Amino acid sequence: MVAKRVIPCLDVENGRVVKGVSFRDLRDAGDPVELGRRYAEEGADELVFLDISASVEGRRTMVDVVRRVASELDIPFTVGGGVRTLEDAEALLNNGADKVSVNTMAVERPELVRSIARRYGDQCVVVAIDAKREVLGGEVFYRVYTHSGTRPTDLEAAEWARRAEEMGAGELLVTSIDMDGRQMGYDVELLRRITQSVSVPVIASGGAGSLEDFYRAIAEGGADAVLAASVFHFGRFRVRDVKEYLASKGVEVRL
Repeated sequence: MVAKRVIPCLDVENGRVVKGVSFRDLRDAGDPVELGRRYAEEGADELVFLDISASVEGRRTMVDVVRRVASELDIPFTVGGGVRTLEDAEALLNNGADKVSVNTMAVERPELVRSIARRYGDQCVVVAIDAKREVLGGEVFYRVYTHSGTRPTDLEAAEWARRAEEMGAGELLVTSIDMDGRQMGYDVELLRRITQSVSVPVIASGGAGSLEDFYRAIAEGGADAVLAASVFHFGRFRVRDVKEYLASKGVEVRL
């Protein structure tokens, strides 16, 4: 059995880690280099770095900050935000990233995902999916959003996940906009719909508030990894707390 992964996330704006609720009302959470070092020491399986304002501002990811964080890590490092071209992806991979995460440009320029996968391999490409729950005609519809959750699309999350896999995504990072930062639990239904639609690993994101939330994302949602920010940044749990709890529930993790 493949071990489930616990992944802290650094949402970075203007060189600082920030965290809000449903992508809004951001507050400072610390220095990305210091936090990256701390999480690696705590036993994180991987680290995700998202430059959350790059796509909105139409600029590239902060490569200098990525390089400084990467210098402190000995674990896999995924970087996203502002990846608009193959050259952008190459710059991140050359400055310490092991994988690149693409969200807005995956929707607007799907050929970018194919290009990165062809050049560097599927294992280097993570397609991030930000989705919001709606009820249309009495049915639940998970709408995909781009530009850090500010622009709705016509895409349905599970269908988009299938297309992303076909384009060459080696992994999917699925965030519930509704639950993000609320610490009320992951959107298990969203996760289940996507994990049942694809064969690539799915990272659950958005809503962790209790140790049981992490377990439910895996046991009920089918997630291969659980990502969180607030509960780690502000001291509610350590990475090891989550891993020990999952192990106590029979989940295979690396302790």
